[in-house]
Amino acid sequence: MSDLTEQWRERVRAAAAAGTALQVRGGGTKDFYGRNPVGEVFDTRGHAGVVSYEPTELVATVRAGTPLAELEALVAGRGQMLAFEPPHFGAGATVGGCVATGLSGPRRATAGALRDFVLGVRILDGRGEVLSFGGQVMKNVAGYDVSRVIAGSLGTLGVILDVSLKVLPRPVAETTLRFAIGEKEAIDRLNDWGGQPLPVSASAWADGALHLRLSGAEAAVVAAERKLGGDVLADDAAAALWQGIREQEDGFCAEAAPGEVLWRLSLPSSAAPVKLPGKQLIEWGGALRWLRSDAPAATIRERVAALGGHATAFRGFDRAGDVFQPLPAPVMAIQRRLKQAFDPAGILNPGRLYDGI
Repeated sequence: MSDLTEQWRERVRAAAAAGTALQVRGGGTKDFYGRNPVGEVFDTRGHAGVVSYEPTELVATVRAGTPLAELEALVAGRGQMLAFEPPHFGAGATVGGCVATGLSGPRRATAGALRDFVLGVRILDGRGEVLSFGGQVMKNVAGYDVSRVIAGSLGTLGVILDVSLKVLPRPVAETTLRFAIGEKEAIDRLNDWGGQPLPVSASAWADGALHLRLSGAEAAVVAAERKLGGDVLADDAAAALWQGIREQEDGFCAEAAPGEVLWRLSLPSSAAPVKLPGKQLIEWGGALRWLRSDAPAATIRERVAALGGHATAFRGFDRAGDVFQPLPAPVMAIQRRLKQAFDPAGILNPGRLYDGI
């Protein structure tokens, strides 16, 4: 165990004894996400570096403070990638912050979510104890469910020390098609294409235009392009499009009006148009719908629930309120038991998910 880890253990133990809240954070690029962070800043960036990387095993193990860009550059040098395309939202993004927020980018609908790529984690819990879950190989499933629980927990269950992630080969060929169609037709087409053996790796609809990214073997991409039709985007334009969507630097987010909240709506892919005031960007084959709107939160959540989904206030919301969809009582009870088990003194990012959690 390193000297830094021992120092962190002592700090957590002292905070637990005194009841002092700790705000666990890496580069701070996702501080906007979730409810208001409180407490003394616990900066994890000092714990950085690659523990191991086995390209032939498709596994990388890194310390939580490692810059996300550094890990992506490392695996890209061997023709590999983080297939869930995690957003950075800033140059200082760390691997620990990536896992703690649990966010995935445009490729998520076909490649899987971040939590699907977490093979193992080592964390420092609220008692100051170092705990390890999962492993460093894809066949090792010991403690796997706990590793998945840490993904997206926003630092409320423990300080992430190390994480093992599955990586995948980069596609040999890639192209992006554009179709001028409306929202309902786009949703219908995406669900139809989703049931066919097509190499779709991302989709995005906004302002009457559907963009579809095809990735894979060159023959498969060329065949799909011929079958689907549409206009082919130039490579640089396509790269800029998907990067802008992944990092929310595109016009949809940049043009948000004062008072508008950016909502992240998770729905069944085949759900009907939400028909709410504001503008939309639809991803993941219809399963993720971003909504810029000044409509009341209750109105948005009621409509989304009626369509079988849930709504998260992503940016621009009153962060003292219910940023995440309120949970049913039985599920909330499980969340509280998890928090109690990992952080009995309630000092790690308290209230970042829900009141008291």
